[in-house]
Amino acid sequence: MPELPDITVYIEALHERLAGTRLRRAAIVSPFLLRTAAPSLDELLGLEVLRLERLGKRIAIGFDNDIWLVIHLMIAGRLHWKPPGAGLPGKRGLAALDFTTGTLLLTEAGSERRAALHVIAGEEAVVELDPGGIDVLEAGLEKFTAALTRENHTLKRALTDPRIFSGIGNAYSDEILYRARLSPVVLTDRLARAEIERLHSAAQMTLREWIARLRADRAGEFPRHVTAFREGMAVHGRYGQPCPECGTAVQRIRYASNETNYCPRCQTGGRLLADRSLSRLLKRDWPRTVDELERRKG
Repeated sequence: MPELPDITVYIEALHERLAGTRLRRAAIVSPFLLRTAAPSLDELLGLEVLRLERLGKRIAIGFDNDIWLVIHLMIAGRLHWKPPGAGLPGKRGLAALDFTTGTLLLTEAGSERRAALHVIAGEEAVVELDPGGIDVLEAGLEKFTAALTRENHTLKRALTDPRIFSGIGNAYSDEILYRARLSPVVLTDRLARAEIERLHSAAQMTLREWIARLRADRAGEFPRHVTAFREGMAVHGRYGQPCPECGTAVQRIRYASNETNYCPRCQTGGRLLADRSLSRLLKRDWPRTVDELERRKG
């Protein structure tokens, strides 16, 4: 799922192409895509784009008359910029928004249709779509601490909860926790002040670093190859590969359709975190430490 760095760069590229332009045509293929249409999509035609904003992992395009088009890409949705009048590509195409400067295409890989469009009126309606998490890049330490410790969760859950932090998902939470040298399963009410300070610094540094990298990658072009698995990530998507700091194999814990990647030496003191399904299957044969795991492999 595109997260804060990806959405930020998407919005910057859209601002360059859409600010001051008008919507000429809107073609929606999937009946599941348009979740709210009050006003109707047709009422956007001819209106000028005035603002582009990020709402968590959503992209909000503001037109005159205070009408907004809000896009949520979910896991597999992606945006593409094409010449005016471009058609939708095959089975992946969900929507084509034709502006005076070009066509914005929305596609979604796979058979599940989770991406969403909302057409709404007024900033109050826009705010209602915002889950309400704080922007880590703008939050000082005290505000960050208050949000983090408001409820007792594991660090992984807290970082990825959109009601707590805005725009952070599975990929960048792994990278943040790795940089902070903190376990993804430690509870927020057990963190020392120094650990919260490290987490705050790691979150800001990681997100800023990846925004800068993605800006450099697009080099003025529209973002391509938007993915949760990027070259240069330390642990996310790198299961079994060596940690860039200590060389230990990156480990993972799986739950539902997600997984958490971590370095057992840098983050958990050498302890292997229990994968619910696998540890339940292996029971006493489940290795407790990375040293035990390496001995078994040897």
